[in-house]
Amino acid sequence: MEGQVRPSYRRIYSSGLGIPVRLHSYQKRANKYTIIKASLLIPGADDPIPNGALVIEGRTIAWVGPQSSLPSEYSSTQHRSIEVPYLMPGLWDAHTHFDGESQTLAEGAGANYVGFIAEHPTAAGARLAKGCWEALQRGYTSLRDVAGYGCEISRAIDDGTIIGPNIYSSGSCLSQTAGHGDVFPLPAGDVLLNMGVSSIKPGQFGTGVAMLVDGADECRRAVRLQIRRGARVIKVMASGGVMSRDDDPRFAQFSPEELTTIVDEAARQGRVVAAHVHGKPGILAAVKAGVRTVEHVSFADEECLELIKEKGVVYVATRTVIDLLLASQGKGLPKENWDKVKLVADDHLRAYKQAIEKKISIALGTDTPPGFNMAKELEHAVECGMTNLEAIKSATANGPLTVGDQAPLTGQLKAGYEADIIAVAENPTKDVRVLQCPENITWVWKGGKVFKGPGVPPHKPDEPFEYTYCE
Repeated sequence: MEGQVRPSYRRIYSSGLGIPVRLHSYQKRANKYTIIKASLLIPGADDPIPNGALVIEGRTIAWVGPQSSLPSEYSSTQHRSIEVPYLMPGLWDAHTHFDGESQTLAEGAGANYVGFIAEHPTAAGARLAKGCWEALQRGYTSLRDVAGYGCEISRAIDDGTIIGPNIYSSGSCLSQTAGHGDVFPLPAGDVLLNMGVSSIKPGQFGTGVAMLVDGADECRRAVRLQIRRGARVIKVMASGGVMSRDDDPRFAQFSPEELTTIVDEAARQGRVVAAHVHGKPGILAAVKAGVRTVEHVSFADEECLELIKEKGVVYVATRTVIDLLLASQGKGLPKENWDKVKLVADDHLRAYKQAIEKKISIALGTDTPPGFNMAKELEHAVECGMTNLEAIKSATANGPLTVGDQAPLTGQLKAGYEADIIAVAENPTKDVRVLQCPENITWVWKGGKVFKGPGVPPHKPDEPFEYTYCE
């Protein structure tokens, strides 16, 4: 039996920001199950299933397999039935930044480090709310924020204030003084007032995008402050970077003692650590300290890659941001930043290709704000040597690996897993570029709830709404 689906929706107040701002209570559904049949079902980690079927019960997946094996207990019970061409897990972007700046990076202008502490949180929140909605509409059901306001945004999503993906945030990244998270153009006193940790003064509560910490005691306290804030992963700047002004991406940052303290303190609270690293010394130090993921990894050589594989560390290359910066030809970038883009670009590509050849565990992240065309990262993965299916696995099943036990069972179409699912109009196993077109993402489920699909009222900028299914 199939329940008839009729969308009903109630208008609510508008924020004027171009986003839905509040979801109220949902009516109960008469249908116990949703049965989705697909010409091709792509589980994420396993082989695709031609003529596959999947059953959603509540917020989880109850059953997955060939349509011919669908148990009658589902088909003979009140249910909703949907047919789609291609079905796959919701996508993960394992390296985003919830800093709330306007998307100048996409326009070739690069990151504005002064804006990290000068941007008012209200403006940041407005942009992030819109970006989260756009990300979900693009099929991204989970985002890992590795320096930003994701802790705060995730609460607003969870309580229904705004619409967006599951967020796994680090809160502030941890940087040493004169490190990649420092804001070199500003006087040290101004920066420390807003980003310091040693003594509590106005602004020193670890609620921004970055924190400056020096010494093991400050590192330990900073981890605790981020966990207090709601961090589900900890981010450390273990080498210099590209978009900061005066540090060198080839040099290590933080001492081995500081890195070990960060990893150990995070582990005591069930968190893993993500390490920003470009140069070999920083890569080796971070991996030896026990981080879960390495981000960027531009100058990794054979020794680095072998150690990464041996320790089971997850590699997050972020090729999209390098490609965007190269495409800008330096437009809008200070000379020192453009010089560093050119410094890392070739080695970054070489290291990524070698990591793929070595079958290192890879998760995909773009290093962009939420809402950007994040599926470009799958295209870059294929260009660097992955098959289409390998790229899909890296963008789905491998995503939860980057947050450890803080992630529920998700990223795969398996019984017992969260029903974070998307339907696609064209075949991504033949060409992952089809995932870059929002129109190809025809259905989006997050936690078993539909957030995009035929018959679901569109999220119009000036018409926030609540939708329910009524039998």
